[in-house]
Amino acid sequence: MDFELTSDQKNFQNLAKDFSDKELKPHAARWDKEEQFPLEAIQKAGDLGFCSLYVDTDLGGMGLGRLDASIVFEQLASGCTSTTAFLTIHNMAIWMVSKFGSEELKSEWFPALSSGSKLASYCLTEPNSGSDAASLKTTATKEGDSYVINGSKAFISGSGSTDCLILMARTGEEGPKGISCFLIPADLPGIEYGKNESKMGWKNQPTRQVSLTDVKVPSKNLIGEEGQGFKIAMQGLDGGRINIATCSIGTAQSALEDAQEYMNQREQFGKKISEFQALQFKIADMTTELIAARNMVRLAASKLDKDHPEATTYSAMAKRFATDVGFDVCNEALQIFGGYGYIQEYPLERYVRDVRVHQILEGTNEIMKMIIGRRMIMEDAAKIIQ
Repeated sequence: MDFELTSDQKNFQNLAKDFSDKELKPHAARWDKEEQFPLEAIQKAGDLGFCSLYVDTDLGGMGLGRLDASIVFEQLASGCTSTTAFLTIHNMAIWMVSKFGSEELKSEWFPALSSGSKLASYCLTEPNSGSDAASLKTTATKEGDSYVINGSKAFISGSGSTDCLILMARTGEEGPKGISCFLIPADLPGIEYGKNESKMGWKNQPTRQVSLTDVKVPSKNLIGEEGQGFKIAMQGLDGGRINIATCSIGTAQSALEDAQEYMNQREQFGKKISEFQALQFKIADMTTELIAARNMVRLAASKLDKDHPEATTYSAMAKRFATDVGFDVCNEALQIFGGYGYIQEYPLERYVRDVRVHQILEGTNEIMKMIIGRRMIMEDAAKIIQ
């Protein structure tokens, strides 16, 4: 078992780090303050292939595995958490189209989605169905060669600024088996976007409610078959959970580096605060937990790459662990900065605000524990931890 990165992985890592340091990190504070969706930077990311890391090459994607993608996303997140988080959502959404969409649908939307010249939003959550996604109420009624969509979606990242919606709607019975997946052009008649939500973090990407009233969508825009939508959504979320966990790791790495540098500069009681054993112990715990979380995420990504039968469980474990650790590391780094960590001249408070939502989205960490717990009470559960 080799834990070292391959030469190709190191090259991807260096490319992403260089882009992050030049195109994301210098602007992240301003984007956050002005709530500016950085479309130009996202397009530049697309030029390097970061908008379609695990889409097949014949559709204009990079064709990478989930482990390789995690390595890239970690470096991007070290520069701007919120921008990278949107990139991961776009990657997840367009992968669904590339994997399950018809050839006609793919030829219409690729390679524009791969290059980032067109962007996608993922629409699963509704005002009254968050963690209980299978209870969604948005409907898609077949009428001739079209589906008519009615309903609303909540907390949709990028909505109002993207070109298409990858949307889950009910075409049949109650529960998960009645849900289907659609690609809906974002400017169709009947689609309305609510106000941009005023959020704690992720301020540089718009988050809106999407309302759909008698929206007519061609039948060819069905992704997969009727009734497959929930399965497609869950497969997408296996990767999405790894992605968002990765964003926490990348941000926590920046917080750790900032704290380490500050400890070697700040003096109190006549000496550098790095000489105080209490802070040495604190940063030792932060470092150990961060490395453990990174390895957990990469293990889950490797399981997904290999279509391991327990990939869903590993993804849930990685998401739960890494997003909790990521928040804790950022919060402890802020504590090391003291009052300076609380003001916006330093990035620590932004790190904390941005990573907090990672414990909520892509399935709350409580839902992750449910997934893990239900698997662990099965008779053969011990196999997954060997």
